[in-house]
Amino acid sequence: MFIISLTYRTSLDRVERFIPEHNSFLQKYYDLELFIASGRKEPRTGGIIVASARSKAEIEQIIKEDPFYIHQIADYDIVEFIPSKYNENFKFFIKD
Repeated sequence: MFIISLTYRTSLDRVERFIPEHNSFLQKYYDLELFIASGRKEPRTGGIIVASARSKAEIEQIIKEDPFYIHQIADYDIVEFIPSKYNENFKFFIKD
């Protein structure tokens, strides 16, 4: 399981220009059942993606498709964690 923390490198005006493309990128990985949740940080300095993948290398490859990465809109910090306790409704997202 991974928490991907995006931190904007540019103005919010420039960020806004790429939101539609970024949302399409997100939807692709929701459809593939790899992304679990995503949203803006508060204050709006970036965003968070919670993902379920088999490896950090897989997440690093996925990020390279994000328009925010391609156009140098955001920096990415990837934190891997292994859920040891979770709500049973969340079990679907745990990859062995």
